[in-house]
Amino acid sequence: MTPKVLVLGSSFAGLTAALAIQRELESAAQVTVISPSAQFVFNPSLIWLPFGKRTASDVTFAVAPVLERYGVEFVEAAATRIDTERQRVEAGATYDYDYLVVATGYRNDFDVVPGLGPNGPAHTITTLRDAVATAGAWTHLLNDPGPLVVVATQGASCFGAAYEFLFNASYHIRRARLRRQIPLTFVTSEPFLGHFGIGGLPHGEALLGMFLKKERIRAIVDTSIAAVKDDGVVLANGETLPARLTMAIPPFLGQEVVARSGLGDARGYVPVRPTYQSRDLDNVYAIGIAAAVSAPWHTPTPIGVPKTGFPTEAMAHVAATNIAAQVRGHEPTAEKAFGDIPAVCVMDAGNNGVVILADKMLPPRQHGVLVPGPQAHLMKLGFEKYFLWKMQNGYVGLP
Repeated sequence: MTPKVLVLGSSFAGLTAALAIQRELESAAQVTVISPSAQFVFNPSLIWLPFGKRTASDVTFAVAPVLERYGVEFVEAAATRIDTERQRVEAGATYDYDYLVVATGYRNDFDVVPGLGPNGPAHTITTLRDAVATAGAWTHLLNDPGPLVVVATQGASCFGAAYEFLFNASYHIRRARLRRQIPLTFVTSEPFLGHFGIGGLPHGEALLGMFLKKERIRAIVDTSIAAVKDDGVVLANGETLPARLTMAIPPFLGQEVVARSGLGDARGYVPVRPTYQSRDLDNVYAIGIAAAVSAPWHTPTPIGVPKTGFPTEAMAHVAATNIAAQVRGHEPTAEKAFGDIPAVCVMDAGNNGVVILADKMLPPRQHGVLVPGPQAHLMKLGFEKYFLWKMQNGYVGLP
């Protein structure tokens, strides 16, 4: 009987894993993807939507045609129950599996600070819908200038997006000649500038400090937020920062269905081995944000570890290799502990930027560097086009 591989999620992790498994096994396995979204979103470009540099159609494509072209079935539905004992998932209908890949991504934890979320005064850019809404708020700010506060809250992990929005905002404010009318403040839970949730890199704090000074941006580090209000941001120490617009990066959570299943912890993250198998089940894998990652440090203000982008693809390929081995009757031996995955990131700043490279995501490391300059902006533009082309054509074997 043909083994059934079920992939939950169709974003970076899920799409990569499904296509890689199908390429490895072809007709030796039946691969099905279940996802509540039929649209792939290139999240790194969401920072540009508020400034009118991209539209939703520029950074999205339909996943079903890509998967079906390679013989992968796609089901647009939200998983509501994962039954690991019976090896089945409920998502409108019931789907059996021999191997399960949990690539369910994230949801925003808006409860961490009063005033976050779609019903509060703060805006964010962590989803396509949020980024589109923030575009409207940005236009209003330009028409009615006032202070802008960019926040990476306690527990946040996507610090790169906070920095990119901050620097792009500064660039566009300068171009609009509104620097005096729109003062900028950056509030972050990082223990120091450039920690990024990965422990920082050599000279990163000094480099970012110089950049913020040049752009006349006030920075407040190692700080929790007490609340976001219509007219400002209240810090944990009681200080209120006036704000006409607040853009906040909240913490991420895994999906509730994962938390309810008993596979993961209360936050919806699945503890995994370096093979990305669940610690308890050999035929269940978790990749991307769904995989639990422990940081090798404790910070005064809680922060998370970023699991998006390059690490997600690396995890997906390890999982795909191991599932293919199991289907063929072999032991899953491919391993790549999260902390050992190289750190590769391009952080945009309008017409400038920083390339971040390190031999490992988490310390101890042997090599790490931040390379500033306009070439970083050009690299991000080029990578966006390349990655969308690669994924839309199913070329997940390319780097």
